[in-house]
Amino acid sequence: MSALLHADNVTKRFGGFIALDGINLEVQPGERLGLIGPNGSGKSTLVNCICGTLQNESGSVSFDGQLVDGLAAHERTHRGIARSFQLPRPFHSLSLTDNLRIPLLYTVHARIGPLRSHGDLNARCHELLEMVGLANKAKQLPRDLTQVEMRKLELARAMAAEPKLLIADESMAGLSHSEIDDILALLLRLNEAGITIILIEHIMSAVMRFSQRLAVLVSGKKVADGKPEDVVRDPEVVRAYLGQ
Repeated sequence: MSALLHADNVTKRFGGFIALDGINLEVQPGERLGLIGPNGSGKSTLVNCICGTLQNESGSVSFDGQLVDGLAAHERTHRGIARSFQLPRPFHSLSLTDNLRIPLLYTVHARIGPLRSHGDLNARCHELLEMVGLANKAKQLPRDLTQVEMRKLELARAMAAEPKLLIADESMAGLSHSEIDDILALLLRLNEAGITIILIEHIMSAVMRFSQRLAVLVSGKKVADGKPEDVVRDPEVVRAYLGQ
């Protein structure tokens, strides 16, 4: 099986600081990958290089069999890469429905052409809100949502782009145990529907429950990659987290 995402020797510098040092990473179609590491390890930089927010100085990123180096973030989104952010970024003056209408119009429209009708667009918005349990709040504003509902809206906005790959960046930070369970259940449903997911998360119990494979970054290098139960026992991973 060909990898959906392939990062080959990706390197990123900020002046004299090496944020990513020759990262190699593959993600298979339908896989659930946990990407972990201490703060400052390079996780966000790697995601930004994958998504096109940053451009790597050397190495390459391929997605769905094609190089995406040099493509802007929105062009990569059109190809099927979407992300959610740790700090949700909704359009605060727009209803939940309109928050989904925008990515539907500017992403799906750009990829496959316009949806057939205004009714189709509304139906898809409703479907996305129902998927995350917010259909009864379609006309409300983001300010009316709880913290976990904001995270669900953020995931719905990412899913409005109809991605092949979803990168979920700390979607569970600051949530209660029951709220974490809600987000995990949602991510698992998305994966069961065929979405490949990279989960970046510091809550290790959630990462272990979700991930089929773990990759670990430390100081810009990938130090481990494999089955979660093996990775968390790796001496270098233990040292990185315990500061030994």
